Amino acid sequence: MSITATELKSNLSKYLILSATEDVYITRNGKVISKLTNPFRERVDIAKSLFGILPDDVTEEEARDERLGKI
Repeated sequence: MSITATELKSNLSKYLILSATEDVYITRNGKVISKLTNPFRERVDIAKSLFGILPDDVTEEEARDERLGKI
């Protein structure tokens, strides 16, 4: 979502709540000057992408050992 700086000033609480679920781009004179975003959103997206990444026949210990070069 993109809003003007004036709109942000008028409705700050609304856009703070909205920024928890989506990025809010603030513009001035038609140019993006800032972005409101949830600081934890990227972490959640990364974590969600990792679910189910290990095959069923591999244990956590085996995956850790492989990652550390022990296998």
